[in-house]
Amino acid sequence: MTVEIVDPATGLVTYRHELMGAADIEQRLQAAADAFPGWADHSLQDRGAILRRIAAQLRTRRDDLQQAMTHEMGKLKAEALAEVDKCAAACEYYADHAADYLKPQLIDTEAQRSYVRYEPIGCVFAVMPWNFPIWQVFRFLAPAFMAGNVALLKHASNVPQCADLILAVCRDGGLPDGVFDVLHIDNEQAAEVLRDTRVKAVTLTGSERAGRSIASNAGGQLKKSVMELGGSDAFVVLDDADLDKTVAAAVKSRFDNSGQTCIAAKRFIVVDAVADEFTRRFVEAAGERQYGDPNERGTTLAPMARADLRDELHKQVQGSVAKGARILVGGEPIAGTHAGYPATVLDQVGPGMPAYDEELFGPVAAVIRVKDEAEALRVANDTRFGLGGSVWTRDPVRGERFAQRMECGAAFVNAIVKSDARLPFGGSKQSGFCLLYTSDAADDSLRVDLGGRRIIKK
Repeated sequence: MTVEIVDPATGLVTYRHELMGAADIEQRLQAAADAFPGWADHSLQDRGAILRRIAAQLRTRRDDLQQAMTHEMGKLKAEALAEVDKCAAACEYYADHAADYLKPQLIDTEAQRSYVRYEPIGCVFAVMPWNFPIWQVFRFLAPAFMAGNVALLKHASNVPQCADLILAVCRDGGLPDGVFDVLHIDNEQAAEVLRDTRVKAVTLTGSERAGRSIASNAGGQLKKSVMELGGSDAFVVLDDADLDKTVAAAVKSRFDNSGQTCIAAKRFIVVDAVADEFTRRFVEAAGERQYGDPNERGTTLAPMARADLRDELHKQVQGSVAKGARILVGGEPIAGTHAGYPATVLDQVGPGMPAYDEELFGPVAAVIRVKDEAEALRVANDTRFGLGGSVWTRDPVRGERFAQRMECGAAFVNAIVKSDARLPFGGSKQSGFCLLYTSDAADDSLRVDLGGRRIIKK
């Protein structure tokens, strides 16, 4: 089967490739199985040295990686370059700190010596998304490699060149044959790969529907799984928020990456006392986002990744307006573009509207007005999602108290929700599995709670 890749900025087909057949898949599965024992026997120092060389390759090929991201899913040039740099930093972080994470834990028992030792499990199968096509891959690859695991990647169908470049970077960095490979396959083939006994675990970043399917498949095989699914993060503005900083953060959090970020702020829950002023400033700043060629310096709003995604987002906007939401800016596809949608702000959003109940995976913000802090918390938690959230207030003690009661994997105080290689990442509810972690901070700037929740104060 031939797959055509369309540049979302131009609508032109820029690349064609063939899906793999059964023989190619089998060859890569067996190569991974064969490579695992030798890779697991490598010392942490050897694996770390290779990961550092991969980081160097990422920086050497950052322009190639940027162009692939921009042409395949429309990412702004500056955002794409920053993504590559983040991946390189993550590789170096795990190369430096894996020994601490993986060191045996001594336990005092009646035995002469008792300890917990961490061992690699084998081949990890990764199903990754298009919105951060380099970062999402290295976020799992770097720790998996350092732990001694091997990996196979099924990337999103619209970013095959990104997948192939990642493979080239890893090989050029000195990764042995079979330790990592790419599978250009469809969803049915992916299900077959997951059922293969040589695959020991699966990690997915994707939709709820994909998560249910893959988690069910993995559960049926009693295989370990990690799921990061959708999100509808609350951005809570309390009555004492610094509106200059809050509005600037709101625009960045909602419209960077053309709004196509799982942990982007999507529901702007604003206390009535500041709602009019916040909304006025927010609309003004959103309207300044300039749509254009994602390779051009002056462009501040990229196209969406695909035309069908743009059309689905517009249906959500129309459905919300039909039920009483008001469009304050934007709200119509950009004429003459393949997948352009403007920065859009909806006001008077409430329950029963798509903008309230569903994830808006594009440059549309939903403003939800509430009377006070108590109602803000209730609305923030009134969602089936639980990935991230933030609260904005001049009082950091008040903010942390509020954040502790937010039902999400990562709660931020006066800061945009971000992923960080140094901290656990995961969601609750329908946003995926929240892993158990605990950590002590070096200062009072952050805290990681049991349950994987992290609260960060700025």
